Amino acid sequence: MSSTGSTYGDIHRYEPARESTAAAIAIVLLTIIEVVFVFLFTYGFVSGWGLTDTGNMFLGGILAVIFVDLAFILALYRKEFLPDVMIVKKRRRKWEDLYVREEDVDGVTLGDGAWEQVKRAVYPYYKR
Repeated sequence: MSSTGSTYGDIHRYEPARESTAAAIAIVLLTIIEVVFVFLFTYGFVSGWGLTDTGNMFLGGILAVIFVDLAFILALYRKEFLPDVMIVKKRRRKWEDLYVREEDVDGVTLGDGAWEQVKRAVYPYYKR
């Protein structure tokens, strides 16, 4: 679905999410696996596996698997359960984003002579 409105904030394109059952089942299974690995990491951390070299690497591997599993859960959720929405945004020039006057875009010189080439990097902000 798309609209022809071109004013700021109008929805230009809206595609609803698929909401597939297979993705929901996959998210539930990945969440169960996530809980198992979090429990295993917590047990290993409390029981002192990190005090040995191989145990420390094992805990690091479990932590990596936890975050990779979480990334898959979030990617599936974003792809299958969030709608694709594009809104119309107002296009601005560079100095409008910085809230500076148009004549102050090049900056202000700091000194004379050798310092004449040095410009101030932070432009003077002012309220509209």
